[in-house]
Amino acid sequence: MKPDIRVPEEVQDAGRVANRTARNAASSRWMTIFARLGYAAKGVVYLIIGWLAVQLAIGAGGKATDQRGALQTIYEQPFGKFLLVLVVIGLLGFAIWCFLQAWFDTEGKGRDMKGLVGRLAYAVTGVSYAILAFGAFQLVSGSGTGSTTKSTTTATQDVTAQLLNHSWGVAIVVILGLIVIGVACYMLAKAYTAKFQRRLQLTGLSTGLRRGVIFLGRFGYAALGVVFGLIGVFLIVAALQHNPHQARGLDGALRALIQQPFGPVLLGIVALGLVAYGVYSFVEARYRRVGVS
Repeated sequence: MKPDIRVPEEVQDAGRVANRTARNAASSRWMTIFARLGYAAKGVVYLIIGWLAVQLAIGAGGKATDQRGALQTIYEQPFGKFLLVLVVIGLLGFAIWCFLQAWFDTEGKGRDMKGLVGRLAYAVTGVSYAILAFGAFQLVSGSGTGSTTKSTTTATQDVTAQLLNHSWGVAIVVILGLIVIGVACYMLAKAYTAKFQRRLQLTGLSTGLRRGVIFLGRFGYAALGVVFGLIGVFLIVAALQHNPHQARGLDGALRALIQQPFGPVLLGIVALGLVAYGVYSFVEARYRRVGVS
């Protein structure tokens, strides 16, 4: 017979108090402000990425860039340092909010395998935005190094090259590519089902505005799905050809679009979708349910 191991009441009470304190902090006014500022900062980043890609597609200058390129663009504007400080705060707030979503299951994902994978995805998103916030902070402080200013394509190629140097590297890169394609499918599914609207508090908006919000979300998630799909395919190609230079990040995926038949049209559609996602992020900053229930 297994021994009956019981946790002392004092320990249980301390755990409940700590959990309650954390939940109260997660639902506090300041955390709500940081989370909403985070959605707005994300919107700024994708607006810049999308708008620069639109300009490239129509031949009016512009460039295919990524999140770090968008931060550099902000930095180069008048009062760029001040604006970038606000973006750093927002990105950090968004990262913390993602961690809270994962820990407290604010989206009701559950504890089964599917739910845990969804919550893990929030944690991974939090890590990526924390890294982006750190890079932006280094840009403001002037302490950035070459590794922090690399484009996502260069960084992806470097990591792919390191993995392919190992005997198991091809399999790992293929698996990573399949995971990214899985993310792309998830984005496309969100675009198709429009279930994201359940997280918004749109009471009081007219029917036309609600439809506009749903359109922005669908268009934006569809564009992200296309971009992630391309990134995943390029990773698999890089693995199968044992050529890390075939790997692409966000900026490389956008450049690959314009090199296809009807490339400017394809890039223009995806770029407008990224702009739509940026605008939708502003909608989330205002209307999304934030806090721990």
